[in-house]
Amino acid sequence: MDFKNKFKNKLFLANEENFEQLAIELFNYQYSANVVYRNYVQYLGLNMADIITVEQIPFLPIEFFKTHEIRSGKYTPEIVFSSSGTSGMQTSKHYLSDLLQYRNNSFRIFNHFYGDLSDYVILALLPSYLEREGSSLVYMVKEMIQSSNQLESGFYLDNFDDLALSIQKLINAQKKFILLGVSFALMDFAEKFQIDIGNNIVMETGGMKGRRTEITRDELHSLLCNQFAVENIHSEYGMTELLSQAYSQSNGIFSCAPGMKVFIRDQRDPLSLINNFENGCINIIDLANIDSCAFIATQDLGRKISEQEFLVNGRADSSDIRGCNLMIS
Repeated sequence: MDFKNKFKNKLFLANEENFEQLAIELFNYQYSANVVYRNYVQYLGLNMADIITVEQIPFLPIEFFKTHEIRSGKYTPEIVFSSSGTSGMQTSKHYLSDLLQYRNNSFRIFNHFYGDLSDYVILALLPSYLEREGSSLVYMVKEMIQSSNQLESGFYLDNFDDLALSIQKLINAQKKFILLGVSFALMDFAEKFQIDIGNNIVMETGGMKGRRTEITRDELHSLLCNQFAVENIHSEYGMTELLSQAYSQSNGIFSCAPGMKVFIRDQRDPLSLINNFENGCINIIDLANIDSCAFIATQDLGRKISEQEFLVNGRADSSDIRGCNLMIS
Protein backbone atom coordinates (compact mmCIF):
# COMPACT_ATOMS: atom_id res chain seq x y z
CA MET A 1 0.00 0.00 0.00
CA ASP A 2 1.42 3.41 -0.97
CA PHE A 3 1.87 6.35 1.40
CA LYS A 4 -1.38 8.12 0.49
CA ASN A 5 -3.60 5.12 1.10
CA LYS A 6 -1.86 4.31 4.37
CA PHE A 7 -2.20 7.90 5.52
CA LYS A 8 -5.89 8.06 4.62
CA ASN A 9 -6.45 5.22 7.08
CA LYS A 10 -4.46 7.07 9.75
CA LEU A 11 -6.40 10.29 9.12
CA PHE A 12 -9.57 8.77 10.53
CA LEU A 13 -7.71 7.95 13.75
CA ALA A 14 -6.28 11.46 14.19
CA ASN A 15 -6.59 12.95 17.66
CA GLU A 16 -4.85 15.41 19.97
CA GLU A 17 -2.31 12.81 21.10
CA ASN A 18 -1.07 11.70 17.67
CA PHE A 19 -1.61 14.89 15.66
CA GLU A 20 2.00 16.10 15.77
CA GLN A 21 3.36 12.70 14.71
CA LEU A 22 0.96 12.58 11.76
CA ALA A 23 1.73 16.18 10.76
CA ILE A 24 5.49 15.54 10.72
CA GLU A 25 4.95 12.33 8.75
CA LEU A 26 2.84 14.15 6.17
CA PHE A 27 5.29 17.05 6.00
CA ASN A 28 8.16 14.66 5.20
CA TYR A 29 6.11 13.09 2.41
CA GLN A 30 4.95 16.40 0.92
CA TYR A 31 8.42 17.90 1.09
CA SER A 32 9.59 15.00 -1.08
CA ALA A 33 6.52 14.67 -3.34
CA ASN A 34 5.39 18.27 -3.84
CA VAL A 35 7.83 20.26 -5.99
CA VAL A 36 6.19 23.64 -5.34
CA TYR A 37 6.15 23.15 -1.58
CA ARG A 38 9.71 21.80 -1.48
CA ASN A 39 10.98 24.77 -3.49
CA TYR A 40 9.18 27.15 -1.13
CA VAL A 41 10.67 25.49 1.97
CA GLN A 42 14.13 25.56 0.45
CA TYR A 43 13.66 29.22 -0.52
CA LEU A 44 13.22 29.88 3.18
CA GLY A 45 16.61 28.29 3.76
CA LEU A 46 15.18 25.12 5.30
CA ASN A 47 15.20 21.45 4.41
CA MET A 48 13.36 18.38 5.64
CA ALA A 49 15.95 17.53 8.31
CA ASP A 50 15.47 20.95 9.92
CA ILE A 51 11.83 20.23 10.80
CA ILE A 52 11.39 18.14 13.93
CA THR A 53 8.38 19.79 15.64
CA VAL A 54 5.00 20.82 14.29
CA GLU A 55 5.67 24.48 15.13
CA GLN A 56 8.68 24.46 12.77
CA ILE A 57 6.70 23.35 9.71
CA PRO A 58 6.54 26.14 7.07
CA PHE A 59 3.09 27.16 5.86
CA LEU A 60 2.57 27.66 2.14
CA PRO A 61 0.90 31.02 1.30
CA ILE A 62 -2.62 30.30 0.10
CA GLU A 63 -2.07 32.44 -3.02
CA PHE A 64 0.03 29.62 -4.49
CA PHE A 65 -3.21 27.73 -5.16
CA LYS A 66 -4.01 30.49 -7.70
CA THR A 67 -0.68 30.54 -9.49
CA HIS A 68 0.58 26.94 -9.30
CA GLU A 69 -0.71 23.38 -9.41
CA ILE A 70 -0.23 22.27 -5.81
CA ARG A 71 0.11 18.50 -6.10
CA SER A 72 1.85 15.90 -3.97
CA GLY A 73 2.82 12.95 -6.14
CA LYS A 74 1.59 12.04 -9.60
CA TYR A 75 -2.09 11.31 -10.11
CA THR A 76 -5.00 11.99 -12.42
CA PRO A 77 -7.48 14.31 -10.65
CA GLU A 78 -10.96 12.94 -10.17
CA ILE A 79 -12.15 16.51 -9.73
CA VAL A 80 -10.72 20.03 -9.59
CA PHE A 81 -12.41 22.26 -7.04
CA SER A 82 -12.21 26.00 -7.76
CA SER A 83 -12.88 29.10 -5.71
CA SER A 84 -15.35 31.84 -6.57
CA GLY A 85 -14.20 35.17 -7.96
CA THR A 86 -15.29 38.14 -10.00
CA SER A 87 -14.63 38.36 -13.73
CA GLY A 88 -10.91 38.44 -14.50
CA MET A 89 -9.90 37.43 -10.97
CA GLN A 90 -7.57 34.47 -10.55
CA THR A 91 -9.23 31.59 -8.74
CA SER A 92 -7.75 28.90 -6.55
CA LYS A 93 -7.75 25.32 -7.80
CA HIS A 94 -7.54 22.18 -5.70
CA TYR A 95 -6.73 18.90 -7.49
CA LEU A 96 -8.21 15.80 -5.86
CA SER A 97 -7.48 12.18 -6.70
CA ASP A 98 -10.17 10.76 -4.40
CA LEU A 99 -13.60 12.37 -4.03
CA LEU A 100 -14.73 9.62 -1.68
CA GLN A 101 -12.03 10.59 0.79
CA TYR A 102 -13.28 14.21 0.79
CA ARG A 103 -16.86 13.04 1.29
CA ASN A 104 -16.00 10.63 4.08
CA ASN A 105 -13.81 13.16 5.86
CA SER A 106 -16.53 15.85 5.68
CA PHE A 107 -19.13 13.43 7.02
CA ARG A 108 -16.83 12.30 9.82
CA ILE A 109 -16.34 15.94 10.86
CA PHE A 110 -20.07 16.70 10.71
CA ASN A 111 -20.90 13.61 12.78
CA HIS A 112 -18.21 14.57 15.29
CA PHE A 113 -19.95 17.88 16.01
CA TYR A 114 -23.62 17.19 15.26
CA GLY A 115 -24.24 13.47 15.48
CA ASP A 116 -25.67 11.24 12.78
CA LEU A 117 -26.36 13.12 9.54
CA SER A 118 -29.45 10.99 8.92
CA ASP A 119 -31.10 12.62 11.94
CA TYR A 120 -31.42 15.90 10.02
CA VAL A 121 -33.24 17.30 7.03
CA ILE A 122 -30.79 19.54 5.12
CA LEU A 123 -32.24 22.73 3.63
CA ALA A 124 -29.57 24.50 1.59
CA LEU A 125 -29.59 28.14 0.49
CA LEU A 126 -26.47 28.43 -1.68
CA PRO A 127 -27.53 30.37 -4.80
CA SER A 128 -24.16 31.95 -5.60
CA TYR A 129 -22.37 28.60 -5.35
CA LEU A 130 -24.94 26.75 -7.46
CA GLU A 131 -24.48 29.33 -10.22
CA ARG A 132 -20.94 28.12 -10.99
CA GLU A 133 -18.97 24.90 -11.42
CA GLY A 134 -16.36 23.45 -9.10
CA SER A 135 -17.62 24.45 -5.65
CA SER A 136 -16.38 22.11 -2.93
CA LEU A 137 -19.14 23.42 -0.63
CA VAL A 138 -21.88 22.52 -3.12
CA TYR A 139 -20.40 19.04 -3.57
CA MET A 140 -20.27 18.49 0.20
CA VAL A 141 -23.82 19.73 0.79
CA LYS A 142 -25.15 17.75 -2.19
CA GLU A 143 -23.66 14.60 -0.67
CA MET A 144 -25.13 15.51 2.71
CA ILE A 145 -28.57 15.98 1.16
CA GLN A 146 -28.40 12.63 -0.59
CA SER A 147 -27.03 10.80 2.45
CA SER A 148 -29.54 12.29 4.87
CA ASN A 149 -32.16 9.94 3.38
CA GLN A 150 -34.77 12.60 4.05
CA LEU A 151 -37.21 13.38 1.24
CA GLU A 152 -37.51 16.98 2.39
CA SER A 153 -33.77 17.68 2.03
CA GLY A 154 -32.77 19.82 -0.96
CA PHE A 155 -31.34 23.00 -2.47
CA TYR A 156 -33.27 26.25 -2.75
CA LEU A 157 -32.36 29.20 -4.99
CA ASP A 158 -34.72 32.14 -4.64
CA ASN A 159 -37.89 30.10 -4.11
CA PHE A 160 -38.33 31.42 -0.59
CA ASP A 161 -42.06 30.67 -0.47
CA ASP A 162 -41.38 26.96 -1.00
CA LEU A 163 -38.62 27.04 1.61
CA ALA A 164 -40.88 28.69 4.19
CA LEU A 165 -43.58 26.09 3.48
CA SER A 166 -41.07 23.25 3.86
CA ILE A 167 -39.84 24.64 7.17
CA GLN A 168 -43.37 24.94 8.54
CA LYS A 169 -44.16 21.35 7.52
CA LEU A 170 -41.02 20.10 9.24
CA ILE A 171 -41.88 22.05 12.39
CA ASN A 172 -45.41 20.60 12.38
CA ALA A 173 -44.01 17.09 11.89
CA GLN A 174 -41.39 17.70 14.64
CA LYS A 175 -38.55 16.71 12.30
CA LYS A 176 -35.05 18.05 12.99
CA PHE A 177 -33.53 20.22 10.26
CA ILE A 178 -30.57 22.43 9.45
CA LEU A 179 -31.11 25.57 7.40
CA LEU A 180 -27.66 26.11 5.86
CA GLY A 181 -26.87 29.03 3.62
CA VAL A 182 -24.56 31.73 2.39
CA SER A 183 -25.00 34.86 4.47
CA PHE A 184 -26.69 37.15 1.93
CA ALA A 185 -29.28 34.49 1.03
CA LEU A 186 -30.11 33.83 4.68
CA MET A 187 -30.54 37.58 5.18
CA ASP A 188 -32.81 37.84 2.13
CA PHE A 189 -34.94 34.96 3.39
CA ALA A 190 -35.02 36.24 6.99
CA GLU A 191 -36.18 39.68 5.87
CA LYS A 192 -39.10 38.13 3.99
CA PHE A 193 -40.12 35.51 6.55
CA GLN A 194 -40.14 35.54 10.35
CA ILE A 195 -40.39 31.94 11.54
CA ASP A 196 -39.97 30.44 14.99
CA ILE A 197 -37.87 27.36 14.14
CA GLY A 198 -37.62 26.17 17.73
CA ASN A 199 -34.63 23.94 18.51
CA ASN A 200 -33.55 23.56 14.90
CA ILE A 201 -30.28 24.91 13.47
CA VAL A 202 -29.51 27.91 11.27
CA MET A 203 -25.98 27.72 9.89
CA GLU A 204 -24.22 30.40 7.82
CA THR A 205 -21.24 29.70 5.60
CA GLY A 206 -20.10 33.35 5.40
CA GLY A 207 -19.70 35.71 2.49
CA MET A 208 -21.76 38.52 1.03
CA LYS A 209 -19.88 38.27 -2.30
CA GLY A 210 -20.86 41.80 -3.27
CA ARG A 211 -24.56 40.93 -3.14
CA ARG A 212 -25.20 43.11 -0.10
CA THR A 213 -23.39 45.65 2.05
CA GLU A 214 -20.93 43.89 4.35
CA ILE A 215 -22.02 43.82 7.99
CA THR A 216 -20.39 42.37 11.07
CA ARG A 217 -20.95 38.77 12.03
CA ASP A 218 -22.58 39.92 15.27
CA GLU A 219 -25.07 42.03 13.29
CA LEU A 220 -25.86 39.14 10.96
CA HIS A 221 -26.35 36.69 13.81
CA SER A 222 -28.51 39.14 15.74
CA LEU A 223 -30.79 39.62 12.73
CA LEU A 224 -31.09 35.88 12.11
CA CYS A 225 -31.67 35.10 15.79
CA ASN A 226 -34.50 37.62 15.92
CA GLN A 227 -36.19 36.44 12.74
CA PHE A 228 -35.90 32.71 13.49
CA ALA A 229 -36.31 32.86 17.29
CA VAL A 230 -33.10 30.93 18.02
CA GLU A 231 -30.47 31.58 20.70
CA ASN A 232 -27.42 31.00 18.50
CA ILE A 233 -26.46 30.94 14.84
CA HIS A 234 -24.06 28.20 13.79
CA SER A 235 -21.24 28.77 11.29
CA GLU A 236 -19.17 26.60 8.96
CA TYR A 237 -15.55 27.53 8.16
CA GLY A 238 -14.13 25.99 5.03
CA MET A 239 -12.51 26.95 1.77
CA THR A 240 -11.49 25.56 -1.61
CA GLU A 241 -7.91 25.07 -0.47
CA LEU A 242 -8.91 22.89 2.51
CA LEU A 243 -10.67 19.54 2.69
CA SER A 244 -11.70 19.81 6.36
CA GLN A 245 -14.21 22.11 8.00
CA ALA A 246 -14.43 23.83 11.37
CA TYR A 247 -17.81 24.53 12.95
CA SER A 248 -19.07 27.15 15.36
CA GLN A 249 -22.14 26.35 17.43
CA SER A 250 -22.30 29.65 19.32
CA ASN A 251 -20.62 33.04 19.75
CA GLY A 252 -18.51 32.67 16.58
CA ILE A 253 -16.11 30.26 18.34
CA PHE A 254 -14.91 27.66 15.83
CA SER A 255 -13.84 24.18 16.86
CA CYS A 256 -11.32 22.28 14.76
CA ALA A 257 -11.93 18.82 13.39
CA PRO A 258 -9.65 16.09 14.86
CA GLY A 259 -7.41 16.21 11.77
CA MET A 260 -7.12 19.99 11.71
CA LYS A 261 -5.20 22.51 13.80
CA VAL A 262 -4.93 26.30 13.72
CA PHE A 263 -1.87 28.44 14.45
CA ILE A 264 -1.69 32.23 14.43
CA ARG A 265 1.19 34.03 12.71
CA ASP A 266 2.47 37.53 13.29
CA GLN A 267 1.16 39.95 10.64
CA ARG A 268 4.51 41.77 10.63
CA ASP A 269 6.63 38.61 10.55
CA PRO A 270 4.81 35.86 8.60
CA LEU A 271 7.33 33.20 9.62
CA SER A 272 6.72 33.71 13.35
CA LEU A 273 3.86 32.20 15.35
CA ILE A 274 2.26 34.09 18.21
CA ASN A 275 0.55 33.05 21.43
CA ASN A 276 -3.09 32.24 22.05
CA PHE A 277 -5.44 35.21 22.54
CA GLU A 278 -3.29 37.44 20.28
CA ASN A 279 -4.63 38.59 16.92
CA GLY A 280 -2.83 37.63 13.74
CA CYS A 281 -3.20 35.72 10.47
CA ILE A 282 -4.53 32.18 10.51
CA ASN A 283 -2.33 29.23 9.53
CA ILE A 284 -3.99 25.84 9.19
CA ILE A 285 -2.74 22.28 9.19
CA ASP A 286 -5.31 20.11 7.42
CA LEU A 287 -4.22 16.47 7.43
CA ALA A 288 -6.91 15.69 4.83
CA ASN A 289 -4.93 17.69 2.23
CA ILE A 290 -2.90 14.63 1.30
CA ASP A 291 -2.96 15.30 -2.46
CA SER A 292 -1.98 18.97 -2.22
CA CYS A 293 -0.37 20.73 0.76
CA ALA A 294 -1.55 20.28 4.33
CA PHE A 295 0.17 23.41 5.64
CA ILE A 296 -1.64 26.58 4.54
CA ALA A 297 -1.04 30.22 5.46
CA THR A 298 -4.48 31.77 4.88
CA GLN A 299 -5.31 35.47 4.57
CA ASP A 300 -7.93 35.27 7.31
CA LEU A 301 -7.38 37.14 10.55
CA GLY A 302 -8.17 35.70 13.95
CA ARG A 303 -6.93 34.39 17.24
CA LYS A 304 -6.83 31.11 19.14
CA ILE A 305 -8.69 30.82 22.41
CA SER A 306 -7.66 27.21 23.13
CA GLU A 307 -5.75 24.42 21.41
CA GLN A 308 -8.80 23.43 19.34
CA GLU A 309 -10.82 26.66 19.26
CA PHE A 310 -10.38 29.92 17.38
CA LEU A 311 -12.12 33.10 16.31
CA VAL A 312 -12.13 34.64 12.83
CA ASN A 313 -11.98 38.43 12.76
CA GLY A 314 -11.95 39.09 9.01
CA ARG A 315 -9.29 39.05 6.31
CA ALA A 316 -5.98 40.76 5.72
CA ASP A 317 -6.30 44.06 3.85
CA SER A 318 -4.26 42.81 0.88
CA SER A 319 -6.22 39.63 0.31
CA ASP A 320 -8.85 39.00 -2.35
CA ILE A 321 -12.49 38.93 -1.37
CA ARG A 322 -13.27 35.23 -1.45
CA GLY A 323 -16.77 33.81 -1.39
CA CYS A 324 -15.93 31.63 1.60
CA ASN A 325 -14.55 34.48 3.72
CA LEU A 326 -16.36 35.29 6.88
CA MET A 327 -17.22 38.90 7.48
CA ILE A 328 -15.39 41.40 9.59
CA SER A 329 -16.33 41.39 13.26
